[in-house]
Amino acid sequence: MARFGTALSCIDGRIQVPVNQFLLDRFAVDHLDTVTRAGIVKHLTSTYDSATNSIITDLEASLNKHQSANLALVAHHDCAGNPVEPDMQRAQLRDGVDYFQRRFPDLEVIGVWVGDDWTAEVVA
Repeated sequence: MARFGTALSCIDGRIQVPVNQFLLDRFAVDHLDTVTRAGIVKHLTSTYDSATNSIITDLEASLNKHQSANLALVAHHDCAGNPVEPDMQRAQLRDGVDYFQRRFPDLEVIGVWVGDDWTAEVVA
């Protein structure tokens, strides 16, 4: 049976290939379900909105259908959808990781940052 991981990521096309390659290897999975929204981490902080509910509904579809055991929240340099300083995005990643670890305690949850060299790294 194929193994799945899930990513909550920005829509920016520049990060899709490096993030997918990184997470397929990091999670040791065959496929990666990806939920995208511009500047997604801004919707995953302590101020939840209707976008947050939509993101969680999509995540639950991945978890229920594909039994994903891994979740990555992804933010990146030069984000048009969340044009805040990198340190703020990293803080949003940490906040989101904490939230999803509490909500889905059986998942491995990580925060991934894609820097200006377009490589992905775990930061939370």
